Amino acid sequence: MDGDGRCQGCGQDLGEEELILHEGERLCEECYFDRCHRIKVCDPWGERSKRVFREMAGLEGTEGLTEVQAKIYELIRSRDGASPEEIGREFGLSPAEVQNEFAILRHCQLVKGKRAEGKMLFVPW
Repeated sequence: MDGDGRCQGCGQDLGEEELILHEGERLCEECYFDRCHRIKVCDPWGERSKRVFREMAGLEGTEGLTEVQAKIYELIRSRDGASPEEIGREFGLSPAEVQNEFAILRHCQLVKGKRAEGKMLFVPW
């Protein structure tokens, strides 16, 4: 590290000791977690595992979701679709957080992605 105490992800000024070296970049803790802890959206095994778990637990619809996940699902359902940007603004989520929540809702077979008018929308399953 060259002594610059700036996160290469968000540009935040930090002490050198607060930065995490990851794949050649110096990152703050939040940027590090955003890059390293993403849930894979298109994951057939994740989807199957979630479906089996929910069936065995007797969960349907929004049962078993976090409060935020349930609200995101209701927003998507009520509008018959919403963009990732709309969801981020509505719930104060970063793009990485929106993707993680979408991945979970997709694994539950509640929402899916759809291209419409050149942009990505999350729509009811």
